Amino acid sequence: MTRYLITGAAGMLGRDLQGALAGRDITAVDRAELDITDLAAVREAVTGHDVIINAAAYTAVDAAEENEAAAYAVNALGPRNLAIGAAAVGAKLVQISTDYVFDGAGNRPYPEDTEIDPINAYGRTKAAGEQFVLTENPAGSYIVRTAWLYGAHGPNFGRTMLTLAAGRDTVSVVADQFGQPTWTVDLAAQIVALLDADAPVGIYHGTNSGQTNWFGFAKAVFANAGLDPKRVLPTDSSQFVRPAPRPAYSVLGHDAWAAAGLTPMRPWTEALTDAASHGAFDPS
Repeated sequence: MTRYLITGAAGMLGRDLQGALAGRDITAVDRAELDITDLAAVREAVTGHDVIINAAAYTAVDAAEENEAAAYAVNALGPRNLAIGAAAVGAKLVQISTDYVFDGAGNRPYPEDTEIDPINAYGRTKAAGEQFVLTENPAGSYIVRTAWLYGAHGPNFGRTMLTLAAGRDTVSVVADQFGQPTWTVDLAAQIVALLDADAPVGIYHGTNSGQTNWFGFAKAVFANAGLDPKRVLPTDSSQFVRPAPRPAYSVLGHDAWAAAGLTPMRPWTEALTDAASHGAFDPS
């Protein structure tokens, strides 16, 4: 029987990974139970496991600009430690990464083998994590890049939009940043499918298919909630200056799934409708 270790188990994706692996032999640990920056603790924790899924991350993108060392510890050194531990026990490692490893200057979906070029501290630390994993456990590691995650078990964009809608007539949302809204339930299921298929190790892009901008995402959230999407107004990112620059275009391509004989994740619009029906955007 395959034994799974899930780190970052208290987060949105970590919670849905536990659901996707229900009925299997799972050890789920959060930050309080395993500090992935502690190599000795990681070596002990991975012992006896066949698969490690690292959903632990420092995800405060703006805070990382001033706390890059703290982000690096979790996003780079943590994956390095897990890769070292996985290699030592012969386990597979799934490292969750991000679209922010790209600069966002493109205008077509990024293939999995695109050279990485992050433009903010968060992206740099996640890129370093990828490189450590591929160096320390090249024969047993998957890099799964994802983007624009939302799920029921944490704060998410859709919930924020509906909260704003309850208190104002209109909301303004940027229309000049493009990506792929991705439901954590779909991503968790795709990761399990990847492992169950014993697919070739390497880099995969774990996002729902299609593309939109934050404005389109918000309109879809309103429509699924029975609200008038015309209440969402477009603006541009110059109106929302933040410490960390965001990629303007970070749509990810999905060729690796087909090459592995697996179906890419469904369109983001279908996933959003399903997520809304399951309460993903309900008040927490």
